[in-house]
Amino acid sequence: MRSARTDVGTLDDLHASAARLTGLDDFGVDDYREGLEVLLGSYRKEAVLTPVGSKVSRALVRAALVSRLLSEAAWKQFPEHAAVPVTRPVFVTGLPRTGTTALHRLLAADPAHQGLELWLTEAPQPRPPRESWAENPVYAVLQDGYQRHNAENPAFTGAHYTAADQVEECWRLLRQSMMSVSFECLAHIPGYAAWLAGRDWTDAYRRHRRNLQLIGLHDAERRWVLKNPSHLFALDALLAAYPDAVVIQTHRAPQTVIASVCSLNAQACAGWSTAFRGEVLGRAQLALWSRGLRRFTADRARHDPAHFIDVDYDDFVADPIGVVEVVYHRLGTPLTPMARSVMVSLQAERSGPAHHYDLADFGLTAMDVQTAFRDAI
Repeated sequence: MRSARTDVGTLDDLHASAARLTGLDDFGVDDYREGLEVLLGSYRKEAVLTPVGSKVSRALVRAALVSRLLSEAAWKQFPEHAAVPVTRPVFVTGLPRTGTTALHRLLAADPAHQGLELWLTEAPQPRPPRESWAENPVYAVLQDGYQRHNAENPAFTGAHYTAADQVEECWRLLRQSMMSVSFECLAHIPGYAAWLAGRDWTDAYRRHRRNLQLIGLHDAERRWVLKNPSHLFALDALLAAYPDAVVIQTHRAPQTVIASVCSLNAQACAGWSTAFRGEVLGRAQLALWSRGLRRFTADRARHDPAHFIDVDYDDFVADPIGVVEVVYHRLGTPLTPMARSVMVSLQAERSGPAHHYDLADFGLTAMDVQTAFRDAI
């Protein structure tokens, strides 16, 4: 009997495992391999993973390779995807925990819009008719996994609900290129973090766009609405791939943001590492997100202001539909009665356990946050 793995794995065996799972072997151009090698080195040398942490981290990396294989195969199967327009997409970004998820889900609820459903970020393909999803074996496996996760982790679910059919962040498409801050939000991997901070994300965003063209093959007339706080780190690359994009930046007090994101990430990876917790996690997340906002602020100043719409978190909480109306006005798009009705109904459904967080749990003070963000806002 084979014993359970206690490491994340090697580049070769991860590729072999992804190939076995899919029956595919074409990973496309090898521009992702450097990032993968650096990431695996960080896991091995720095992360101090537990057996559970190694297993989960291996699954995350392998999932990225599986998605990459599926994209490559689907691009060949549906070559017409290359002609699909991605016209004036909307990207919601900002620091985590600033209302990006709620705003994104309201905007994506408009029947004239399309978002990235979670299962299609894991298994890219032309979006099948929604009524067929329940019979799709890939969808069924993913949905079952997320339902079990939600049941077993009610505190995390209260902070961020996930389901296979729910629109989600688009970082999983960037993860195909092994370029995603998601890895350093879940593990102590400063080597990978330093490598990623110095990269040009342009090719990763070009692949991101090809995946949107593929997934939206049958919905070309619907406008894309996407969301991802990590767009803060790559505005130039985003606008190179999507030169007519509209970027909505959300704003909230960093002191609250950092406490909340540290709590969320600590819950997400609890038990995965003997190093990535408490003050180590807090300092890493403070450095990461203050750097991200600092970079975005500097990059934004060099681009046409017409690309950007600002949303204040407190304004959004007080009057979400009113804020959506302002966004639509800035987009020059009418908010139809049908879209408004769907959004009002969706807003009424929002509920969940309260999310409690405290900077002190992560060795941080309000002054630490104020100092880190001094030049970022």
